[in-house]
Amino acid sequence: MQQNNWGYQKCTLGVFIALAFMADFSPDSPEFYQRTHRVRLKNSGTSDKKSSHKIKYKKIPRVHQNLKGGFYMKITFIGATHEVTGSCYYLEAAGHKFLVDCGMEQGPDYYENKDLPIAPGDLDFVLLTHAHMDHSGNLPALYAKGYQGPIYATEATCNLCDIMLRDSAHIQMFEAEWRNRKGRREGKPEFIPAYTMEDAMGVLRNFVRCPYDKIIKPAEGIEVRFVDAGHLLGSSSIEVWMTEDDKTEKIVFSGDIGNVNQPLIKDPVYIKEADYVVMESTYGDRSHGERPDYPVMLAEIIQRTFDRGGSLVIPSFAVGRTQEMLYFIRQIKEQGLIHGHDGFTVYVDSPLANEATTIFSENAYTCYDEEAMDLLKKGINPLFFQGLKTSVTTDDSRAINFDADCKVIISASGMCDAGRIKHHLKHNLWNPKNTVLFVGYQAIGTPGRALLEGATEMKLFGETVQVAAEICKMPGISGHADVNGLLDWARAFDNKPKHVFVTHGDDTVTEVFAQRLKEDLGYDATAPFSGTEYDLLENKCIHEAPGIRIVKATASPKASRAARAYEKLLAMGRRLMTVIRKNEGCPNKDLDRFARDIQSLCDKWDRDDI
Repeated sequence: MQQNNWGYQKCTLGVFIALAFMADFSPDSPEFYQRTHRVRLKNSGTSDKKSSHKIKYKKIPRVHQNLKGGFYMKITFIGATHEVTGSCYYLEAAGHKFLVDCGMEQGPDYYENKDLPIAPGDLDFVLLTHAHMDHSGNLPALYAKGYQGPIYATEATCNLCDIMLRDSAHIQMFEAEWRNRKGRREGKPEFIPAYTMEDAMGVLRNFVRCPYDKIIKPAEGIEVRFVDAGHLLGSSSIEVWMTEDDKTEKIVFSGDIGNVNQPLIKDPVYIKEADYVVMESTYGDRSHGERPDYPVMLAEIIQRTFDRGGSLVIPSFAVGRTQEMLYFIRQIKEQGLIHGHDGFTVYVDSPLANEATTIFSENAYTCYDEEAMDLLKKGINPLFFQGLKTSVTTDDSRAINFDADCKVIISASGMCDAGRIKHHLKHNLWNPKNTVLFVGYQAIGTPGRALLEGATEMKLFGETVQVAAEICKMPGISGHADVNGLLDWARAFDNKPKHVFVTHGDDTVTEVFAQRLKEDLGYDATAPFSGTEYDLLENKCIHEAPGIRIVKATASPKASRAARAYEKLLAMGRRLMTVIRKNEGCPNKDLDRFARDIQSLCDKWDRDDI
């Protein structure tokens, strides 16, 4: 009898195991297609649309099931919402979880960003639009928190990230060392950097190089193509096709859309089809104006500076803008636009800029525009000329200030808030013969912005330096498309997208540009805040997050709580306006009732006793 019971128990146990196995691995089960682990590709396996590279996946349970028993195809907005920096978008589709961009916030931070809704180690892959820190700068931090998967990007973006992420890690560690040295004297706890050089080197090993215009398949049910965005060497807009239960939706991430007719790199590629678009709006409310002749303008500044016996100092971003300046100066020398100062010297005093210039040259045949390629075909390097000198060591940098001849000094950082440029300002600002030329955006609160706004003195390395040099700027020079360029990019779609999400712009700019898309192109467009979730299968908002402003701590905790409460009230006011707009076209009876409800609310709180 006992043996029969044991046999029955074994049989029952076997049935349960078999049922569990079938539930997990049946082709009809929603768990069937999830892979067990990430696979880092040594080769991107690119191809055209008809024969994309196949990747083999093992199976594990899928986790993105919604309440109706189906599966999410959704996007959650994390960063660069109503702000210009910190781009990061989290997507769930085809049983996979992935990011598009993982950028660092730079400059003033106005709104709270939601944390990723999952542990970084649970992500399957990352897609990267380009190498600028506000799109790639948090990748080492993601690695430090457990992410070990692949990062897909163009060849040039991988090359630039190799130098830029290492440089960022060096800055993080240097700052932490400085703060801890100071903090120990004051008894403060140890400051931990966002990431270390080890983290940067670790994440760089996981980059997967992808060519332009070829479809790759990073996961089952996901296809991706990188197209040239014309913003920076290797920059891209990313097309993503996601298939769920035989239904495919296409979402396009614009990345940073480039300005047309930039030197060296190609103009942005227009995309013809998309179901959804995530679009930047950096200059969504303004135009660059008429494009000047930059070589002629720069030549005039060099000429008058040299004629009075001075030197020209150009604070410049190491990647992109420095190479543009070299391109212009080569033209100036070739055309003989400077008179009486033949063979003048140009110093590039930035190790990062020098490495970036080498990467530009190495990626010329895939990224340069027709004009730059014509020069190469003639045996002319568009970034080199007689008199160009690069400094690598600190001794090289110091030696520049002992050169008494008229010269051009190009050095980072572009906003004068760090780097070797501060030494050159210390040695040149006081002299009225010299000129400081700004060739890029100067954020509020930076030394560069202060100089442009007429500062008469500047504190550098503990010394107060008088500002006697000429201060000027080159207008309209930008790697970003202006509002007209953004609209041209958006109207290139053959059919209207189902929805356009406007991001990567200052607070009001995102709203202004979303309205332009509605009025000018008839698009359904919104500017989401961090934490907003959107269902891409159903074309509807799952969760509309309010924008929560960051309130700086004050001496009074009570005042801080009051400020936070007021910010929440403002957020609710913005949500109310959104709800009002959604009710446009409803029956008059409903609108009248809605208006009475709002009127009653206003009457209740429009008080004279507060």
